[in-house]
Amino acid sequence: MRCLLALVAAISLLTALAVVAVGSAQAQSKTTILKYDKQGRVIGSESSRGSGDQQRGAGSDRSRNTAAPRGGQPGAAGGPNAANPDDRFEPGEVIVANAPADFARDAQALGFRILDATRLGNLGLEIIRLRVPANTSVPDARQTLIREFPGIIADANHLYEPSATPPASLRSGSLARWTAGWEQAKPSCGRGVKLGMIDGALDTDHVALKGSNVTYRSFNKEGRAPAAHSHGTAVAALLVGQPGNKGRGGLLPGAQLFAGNMFEEKDGQPSGNAVGMVKALDWIIGEQVHAINLSIAGASNKVLELAFKKAALSKVVMVAAAGNWGSADRPAYPAAFDEVVAVTAVGEDRLVYSEANSGAYIDFAAPGVKIWTAVPGGGKYQSGTSFATPFIAVLAALEAVQSKADSTTIRVTLAKQSADLGTPGKDNVFGFGLVVAKPSC
Repeated sequence: MRCLLALVAAISLLTALAVVAVGSAQAQSKTTILKYDKQGRVIGSESSRGSGDQQRGAGSDRSRNTAAPRGGQPGAAGGPNAANPDDRFEPGEVIVANAPADFARDAQALGFRILDATRLGNLGLEIIRLRVPANTSVPDARQTLIREFPGIIADANHLYEPSATPPASLRSGSLARWTAGWEQAKPSCGRGVKLGMIDGALDTDHVALKGSNVTYRSFNKEGRAPAAHSHGTAVAALLVGQPGNKGRGGLLPGAQLFAGNMFEEKDGQPSGNAVGMVKALDWIIGEQVHAINLSIAGASNKVLELAFKKAALSKVVMVAAAGNWGSADRPAYPAAFDEVVAVTAVGEDRLVYSEANSGAYIDFAAPGVKIWTAVPGGGKYQSGTSFATPFIAVLAALEAVQSKADSTTIRVTLAKQSADLGTPGKDNVFGFGLVVAKPSC
């Protein structure tokens, strides 16, 4: 009898624990539904939580659905750059946009030191860079400014990275235009189009850029050398490289390119900060380009957010890489700003690049796996959302020339010319899908 009573008591205890566990699980419920094609292969998934709406990435704390058919790597959850971008910033520095009157005096009284102030006429901004008080962390310094100057726009001087992943192996392949199913271009294709690009340094003597109409400026922090030329050269040649250079010809060889370098060497790695990006953006906006290619990724930043809102007033189309962190809940910026069109990468099999981010901010997919690119000294295959972004940027620029389109109208136009992939309708992996529009030249 004692054994029976003990058994009953144990069952009662387990039942109570199960009820508690169920209640906890319901409070944080998450359901993942796999999607299959007709051959029974997993082509995607949808995840949902018990409550909360999906929103475009206007802040790094917003929730994202996870969804990922990752080409060749089922279940891949991260990538080589998966460290939290919010934690990457210039040590001991904060930046402020359009500070109030007497800010310099009051900030110095709090222990801050003004490093420099930059007036950006085309964006209508003044950016002040400050050294934080002694023995104060950057996050704490930012909170001090927000508390002492209500309504101020202040943030860390975040660092950004190229959205490319070094290739694991090379293989024989094709030109970028061939990859997208476009006809080969004549050297005049794109004449009259003005493109902007914020990226890395250029090898302006590279054979792929010989004869291209490129204006190049560097926005490095004083005392730092530009980073290696590989990434910037690859993106520039994809945009406007000349035909007939062993596969390194660009998508719009006749276009004019304004290329701003924001990357410099930091601890042996290419890194660019928010101030450099804003300076390059201001310069390019002043050149009245039709579209800006941003093959870069990093953290959300309040000063950058304001700068991109200001830039959008000029009706320029801004197109950015979705990022290569393999993350479904950490959006990359500037791609996740509302004013920017976000691009992910797919391979020839139309599966998403294994390291590409996913999230509600993704707008379109374009070829970005094993793309033949120009690099100093020759060419090589590279993968990443960096190399998908130019395909959408040039299509956006061509549309902007004809219709004065901005980022909002470009989404509508290209969504009608996209092949839906993954979950029907706009999803967190492919956005509206793979853009199948073709240029007129």
